[in-house]
Amino acid sequence: MTQQTTPTEDLVFGLTRLFDLPGLSAAAGAPLGTEDIAAILGEAEKFSREVLFPGSRDADRHGAVYANGVVRLPPGYYPAYKGWVEAGWQGISAPEQHGGQGLPPSMWVAVQELVCAADMSFSLCPLLTGGAIEALTRFATPAQAAAWLPKMVTGEWTGSMNLTEPQAGSDLSVVRTRAEPLGPDANGVGKYALHGQKIFISFGEHDLAPNTIHLVLARLPDAPPGTRGISLFAAPKVLPNGQRNAVRCGGIEKKLGIHASPTCVMLFEGAEAELVGEPNKGLNAMFAMMNDARLNVGLQGVALGARATELAEAYAAQRMQGGVAIDRHPDVARMLAEMRAITLAGRLLVLEAAHCIDLGRLNHDDRAEGRLALLIPIVKAWCTDRGVDVASLGVQVHGGMGFVEDTGAAQILRDSRIAPIYEGTNGIQAIDLVQRKLFRDNGTEMRALLAEVRAADPALHAAADALAAATDWMLANATRPDAAQASAVAYLDAAGWLLGGWELARAAKLDARYAPLASFYLRRLLPRAAARLAEIEAADAVLDLLGAA
Repeated sequence: MTQQTTPTEDLVFGLTRLFDLPGLSAAAGAPLGTEDIAAILGEAEKFSREVLFPGSRDADRHGAVYANGVVRLPPGYYPAYKGWVEAGWQGISAPEQHGGQGLPPSMWVAVQELVCAADMSFSLCPLLTGGAIEALTRFATPAQAAAWLPKMVTGEWTGSMNLTEPQAGSDLSVVRTRAEPLGPDANGVGKYALHGQKIFISFGEHDLAPNTIHLVLARLPDAPPGTRGISLFAAPKVLPNGQRNAVRCGGIEKKLGIHASPTCVMLFEGAEAELVGEPNKGLNAMFAMMNDARLNVGLQGVALGARATELAEAYAAQRMQGGVAIDRHPDVARMLAEMRAITLAGRLLVLEAAHCIDLGRLNHDDRAEGRLALLIPIVKAWCTDRGVDVASLGVQVHGGMGFVEDTGAAQILRDSRIAPIYEGTNGIQAIDLVQRKLFRDNGTEMRALLAEVRAADPALHAAADALAAATDWMLANATRPDAAQASAVAYLDAAGWLLGGWELARAAKLDARYAPLASFYLRRLLPRAAARLAEIEAADAVLDLLGAA
């Protein structure tokens, strides 16, 4: 077998050589050297491997437990979360004025991969708190920021995102939760009473921290219909006077995976809240949280792929069949190579998106926003679909032992399956890519990206040209939204396979250790882009079934 790199080594390579974070941070006046990046990620790996990973299977077996409105978590989570807070991991990229370390956002993304790979259920709590910090940093008033952010940045308090309702999943235009004005308090701050039910709220209730700031989508009494009438509110679990707010957990879901992460039904029964941002413009604020979450969910696909690969490679190296370890059998070697190559491609693609955020914040590069908008749905959908594929291959490598719980391979597959669903299903991501991102600028950003892809390696030319032709077809069918939607998933999937090859080709030119894996990907996996592209012009095959062609 060729020399293999670890996920931490890949992350350091990506941040320092593929994207030159040291150079970018130095130019912004906040130097962060290669040694600093390696040291921080080394500590994150140590925390993940030594504190989180050993208890992850016990946490899965124990699960979150609900009784009488109280959610208890696995016993190992309490010392683990205490260690998380004491080490300062929650605030690694949060603003310094609120007690954070102010490091580039890509550092948070890299740390999150290592944490998620160790225990996905645990990682969801810091992830959602990070998203809430992002939204409040951008849209809260100075008084709100001073009241909530310092303790959220340390991790002493957590955050949750309350969007979904029983009748309002992907269609937020039918949100019913209402916000009734209560008038100003003694300090002149406007207060509201929230009434409604939210479902599928990860870590909506738990006892890791004494307080949670719930970010809630709701409607004011005079709100216009549809998404134009949605506002964002913040409702603390515990009010400043120490009393429990009128929000409670009505139960938790029994799920296929992420058993230790409580997925809550949250009941707002006149809960006191404050408006965040402008009235009826709640989606603007919530999208800040959702985009952060979608990038990090894409990262979850990568992280679980990494964990599946590590387990499968270790098992295959010691499992003897036919007188040799099974990793010497060509078909097993193929599966392991697919797992490693796909995971690395996804990892670098996630860092590509995170680099866009760095460029915007450190270099004030307005062009990075357009690139990020294009990449987010691809990262979220392609990386999570591939995470499920890699986890399934991991079970296959283990054979019969993969289908039982003892090896841990089954848990990874169970946990991975939620990632293509939450934070906007992957079908929604594909529609977003085509109808919002592609149509918005008539394909300008995609064409610019494809030009960079072509310049990276001649082996990418044919696939890039085919995706360019598919882009033209999509744009030509902009007036046929059903046709565009029927082929959107195939288009996004093809883009993901192509961009994954682009990332690996660039990596191979910078470091010879990546050359064998890049070659494997370009020869064996890149052709999958062509297969998906062949589907695109057959949109009517789908529409015929609906009687809409």
